[in-house]
Amino acid sequence: MSMQTVADKGLVLLGCGKMGSAMLQGWLADGLPLRSVFVLDPYPSDWLQSLVAQGLNLNTDLPETPAVCIIAVKPQMMGDALPALLAVTQEKTIFLSIAAGTSIQSFEDILGANTRIVRAMPNTPAAIGRGITALFGNDTSTVADVSLCETLLKAVGKTVVLDTEDQMDAVTALSGSGPAYVFHLIETLAAAGVEQGLPPELAMELATETVSGAGELASQADEGPTQLRINVTSPNGTTQAALEVLMNPETGFPKVLSDGVKAAAERSRELGAK
Repeated sequence: MSMQTVADKGLVLLGCGKMGSAMLQGWLADGLPLRSVFVLDPYPSDWLQSLVAQGLNLNTDLPETPAVCIIAVKPQMMGDALPALLAVTQEKTIFLSIAAGTSIQSFEDILGANTRIVRAMPNTPAAIGRGITALFGNDTSTVADVSLCETLLKAVGKTVVLDTEDQMDAVTALSGSGPAYVFHLIETLAAAGVEQGLPPELAMELATETVSGAGELASQADEGPTQLRINVTSPNGTTQAALEVLMNPETGFPKVLSDGVKAAAERSRELGAK
């Protein structure tokens, strides 16, 4: 199945909040016609409503056999939202879920075991086209189904395909929740600068741009992060003095981040088991 098939048969988007809107903007930029998109959202944004005059199908009847149905509602809203998709012919449609903590089995219980379901975990930088999304398809889905879902999700960043669904808990803990860890790093780095005598606004600007720039450098450089760290660290210099504290295996980043990611992964498993 190709993007042309999606354009011909239609794409259903259940929920169009920040993530759904970011994806929709990406698809439209890539040439998907508005007439091919069917959005179900009880509280559509002004932007979404403005697209109706240009051809968007908003809260209308759904096509019987759309190419893809994307489930982009919060997990707690799933029970109320999913029944709307039962009018779709399950055997002829790919169901792509970006709902956190909701297992493939949960969807199979509602939509049927023979339904082609792909589960995905994006992260919030998708809002600016810099996300990374992990995907895994159920036994009924094909390699082509997962590939099409990758194509759709590349509108908001990079994609990776997992070997097992169990890996989704670790992905949730690392890249799904990871932006919050980075935001907290910016907060604490700025606060440390204030402690050393910088004005708060200046400290925040320096911290934000340092983290943003370092991340971009790590993304673009041929060298890995270990070598990039070594490049910045002069022997017996200021960076080394800081790293001796931050890299302490008992009290530094290795221990703190390992414990944090482990806690997030365990919580993800708990939520998935409910």
